[in-house]
Amino acid sequence: MSPVTANWSLDYRTAFELAPIGLVLSRERLIVDCNLELRTMFGADLEDLVGHSFELLYPSSDEFERTGARILQELNAHGWYTDERVMKRVGGARAGELFWCHVSGRSLDPKRPHAAGIWSFEDLSARRSIGVELTAREREIAALLIEGLTSKLIGKRLGISPRTVDVYRARLMKKYHARTTADLVQRLLRV
Repeated sequence: MSPVTANWSLDYRTAFELAPIGLVLSRERLIVDCNLELRTMFGADLEDLVGHSFELLYPSSDEFERTGARILQELNAHGWYTDERVMKRVGGARAGELFWCHVSGRSLDPKRPHAAGIWSFEDLSARRSIGVELTAREREIAALLIEGLTSKLIGKRLGISPRTVDVYRARLMKKYHARTTADLVQRLLRV
């Protein structure tokens, strides 16, 4: 038995704490509990996260609010949510660093989607770097382009016009030196 697991009994708590992805239990968008992988990913201690809002893991308050609204729509419709988005490390030597993260979650009460949930977080930074400085809206649109959404669908999801999406996509293409949307997506997916 490894020194890390020598003192752990084999139970659900052990599985939660030592899972190879970040796990969070939440109530009303507050972190109730989180595992070792999540704390390592975000560079934080348990007391830095438990009892605090997910907002501290987002690059900006606006992104926290807008993502929460999108999550709510999906949780209301399906009971679960998944996306790839830019998150922010909160502590350690890399505090403030932005990174791509795959996030999935499930509501435990379909009638009250944010009431209680379980969320998983996977750090994608080893496979995908941000590369250039992006605004909050550019990060959102980049994430939705990676999902394969059109300007019309992105606009609908973000509550903005497709033309506004096109303006942001053009800015992204310029920043990433991409000639087409497909080229942009490939560059966004590269390290």
